Amino acid sequence: MGFLRIRTTVDERPGRLASLASALAARGGNILGLSVQSDTDGTVDEFVADIPAHPETVREALEAAGGRRVQVVPATAHELTDEPTRALLLASRLRTMPWRLPELLAELLRADDARWVYGEAVSDLPDPTRLVVPVAPKRSVRLRRAELPFTLTEAARAAAFARLAQPAAEQGGASERGVKLADGAEVAVRPLTSIYREAVRDLHDRCSPESRRFRYFTSMPALPPRMFDRLCDRSRGYSLVAGHDGQVVGMANLMFTPDPGIAEMAFLVEDRWQGHGLGTAMARMLVRAARDLGYAEVRATMLADNVRMRRLLISLGATLAYTEDPGVVEARLPVGALASA
Repeated sequence: MGFLRIRTTVDERPGRLASLASALAARGGNILGLSVQSDTDGTVDEFVADIPAHPETVREALEAAGGRRVQVVPATAHELTDEPTRALLLASRLRTMPWRLPELLAELLRADDARWVYGEAVSDLPDPTRLVVPVAPKRSVRLRRAELPFTLTEAARAAAFARLAQPAAEQGGASERGVKLADGAEVAVRPLTSIYREAVRDLHDRCSPESRRFRYFTSMPALPPRMFDRLCDRSRGYSLVAGHDGQVVGMANLMFTPDPGIAEMAFLVEDRWQGHGLGTAMARMLVRAARDLGYAEVRATMLADNVRMRRLLISLGATLAYTEDPGVVEARLPVGALASA
C-alpha cells in the first residue's frame, strides 16, 4: 500500500465527484484528503489516497469514470496535514521573515524549485509546470513543479500569499478613483456603502426597464432594501458605484460564492452613460479586486440578448457558454487575464 496524490480535470456535472470516489474505492483506495480547484477548462479534483493499486491502474479507472488529464504521483504522510492550518502557519512565518518568500511559496504549492526573477517579465510559450508570481514591477518569484501543472486556483493562492510580504497599501485616496471616459466625461468610482442608498434608488428610477431586466433578469423597479444591504456587506462581496455631478450613474457588484476560487460580477449602468467605457472600467476594477481577494476566476450570468455585456466580457478575455436555460449565457474570466493590464 502507498500514498498517492491524484489529480484529474472533470466537467461540472452533478455526481461526477461521486463517480471518481467510487472508482477509487473499487480499487481499495481510502481517500484521506480532497481539494477542488478552478482551472481554464473545468474543475480540478485532487485526492490524497492510501491505495494498493498501481498508479497506472488508478489512472485508467479515473479516466473510465469521466476524469480528464489524470495524473498520479507518489505522496507522503506529511502531505496529510490540514491544508488551511498549513497555509496559516506558512503565512505566520512569512510575516516574520518576508525575505524567505520563494522558499515559503515553494512549500505552500509543493514546488520543486522557487527563485527570485529580476528585470522585465520574460515572454515565452505558456508552460503549465511554471508559475511566475509578481511581487513588484520588476521582481517576481518563479516556481517550477515538474509532475503536476499549476492551476488557476493555485496561482491565485500564490498571488495572495505573496502580498503578505509586501508593505501595506497607503490609505487615503485609495478609496476613490477617477475615470475618464471615451467622450471626455469624468466619473469618480468609490466602494458602495449604505450612504448611497438613496442615490442607488434614483439610479434604478432613471434606468430603462430593459437595463434593469439585463441586470436582474426582471424589470425590477426598485432595489429591495435587503438586497441593497447584501451588496454593501463586505463579508459577502465587493461593490462599486460611479458618480458624476452628484448622481450615481453606474453600479458594479462582485459577489462571493460557495464555489472555491470563484466570484460573480454584475453591472447596472444608466442608459445615457452606456457605450462610453464606464462598464469596462468598472469591470476591470472588479476583476483586479477579485485577484487581490485571492479568487481565481470571475463569472457573470447574463441574458442571451444582452449584446453589450457579451461584447464587454469578450473584450476582457472571457469565454462564453450557454447554460441549461437557452436564454441565459455564462461568461468565465480568469483573473490572470488582466494581470498585466
